[in-house]
Amino acid sequence: MAAPDAAHTLDLLAALSHHANFSVGCYCEREDRCHRSILRELLQERGAALLPQE
Repeated sequence: MAAPDAAHTLDLLAALSHHANFSVGCYCEREDRCHRSILRELLQERGAALLPQE
C-alpha cells in the first residue's frame, strides 16, 4: 500500500470520509482476520472519520 497510486487512493478516501459516507464490504465473516481491518488501520493513520466498530 506504500506505492504512490495506493497511497494516493488511501489519502483520497480519508479526505472523502469527512464529507461523505461510504462503506467497504466483503464476504469475510470476521473483520479481525480480513483485509478490512488493515484498510481501517491505514485509513485511521491518515485521519479518516470512521464509525465505531461493532
